[in-house]
Amino acid sequence: MKVAVIDADLIGRKRHRFPNLACMKISGYHKAKGDSVVLLRSYAGLEQYDRVYLSKVFTDTPVPAECLKFPKVRYGGTGFFYDTAPPLPDEIEHHIPDYHLYDSWITEQLVAGGKASEYSYYTDYSIGFLTRGCFRKCSFCVNQNYDRVVPHSPLAEFQNPARPKICLLDDNFFGYGQWRELLLQLQATRKPFQFKQGLDERLLTPDRCELLFASKYDGDYIFAFDNVAEAPLIERKIQLARQYTDAVMKFYCFCGFDRDGKWDEAFWKQDIFDLLYRIDILMRNRCLPYVMRFARYTESPYRGVYVSIARWCNQPSFFKKKSLREFALANGESSACYRYLADFEKRFPEVGKFYDMRFEK
Repeated sequence: MKVAVIDADLIGRKRHRFPNLACMKISGYHKAKGDSVVLLRSYAGLEQYDRVYLSKVFTDTPVPAECLKFPKVRYGGTGFFYDTAPPLPDEIEHHIPDYHLYDSWITEQLVAGGKASEYSYYTDYSIGFLTRGCFRKCSFCVNQNYDRVVPHSPLAEFQNPARPKICLLDDNFFGYGQWRELLLQLQATRKPFQFKQGLDERLLTPDRCELLFASKYDGDYIFAFDNVAEAPLIERKIQLARQYTDAVMKFYCFCGFDRDGKWDEAFWKQDIFDLLYRIDILMRNRCLPYVMRFARYTESPYRGVYVSIARWCNQPSFFKKKSLREFALANGESSACYRYLADFEKRFPEVGKFYDMRFEK
């Protein structure tokens, strides 16, 4: 059987740099059956294949509508179905990924001048889920199909011993009752590992901190600070973590989502202030924010303010050296960044104290 696999995000997003796990599992499954598998980089020539799998993660990745009507195409992923995406069949879901699916594409990128470090998730990491699910039920989250954290795959199911690192995609690892056993298994590999989706800071305890921060961890420790109402708890947990590590801790800061569903002027103003307040807390505790915007932020009258704050925060080289006001000035007084922030401060002068906060004091 001739099988084609399409990673829609690879085609439709210029700076996309993470492999599609479903595509790799599908490829691994079919290659094990003796089928030929190819990774397509366009939507042309689908008729020459016996079966075409099309997957995407992001809802705003464009896909030609006519491709979805093609009889040989099977498509799926959160990019199409959001929180109702059907799972892969068990025999595919629990098949070891084909870590060579992207090899030819990577070679092309390197020949064209790309840096090998930009493609490390494709070349260096074993990728998978030890657990699935979360009990939080956050209204903005795609993960609505679970009410608890459950075991998903043993480490051996997706680990390639030849790969030097491990990347976990677990939704809420510390929400699983047997987290200790799994963390010890990861340590036993002696390979650096990371939880790319982040860990739940609210669940940190002395036991969890002691084992986590003694691990051979890969990159920054990533957590989330999505709700300003949890500020006192988050700050206490940061201070607890600091008893065990001085390493960089990064926090996803989700914004632009109205939990009350009003999406009015008052919400958009308060959301900006709440975002800056969270950034202030993180800054004072020597943590790095990473701003993540809900898609509807584009409807805000302060869309440019969101963009400017994200550009400042999401580049640590700027965030650590400049206040938000200094960042705007560095862009130039004629820049959109400066204009957006100045207009917002003119309307709401009390925001000025946040414009002047600095990581380095």
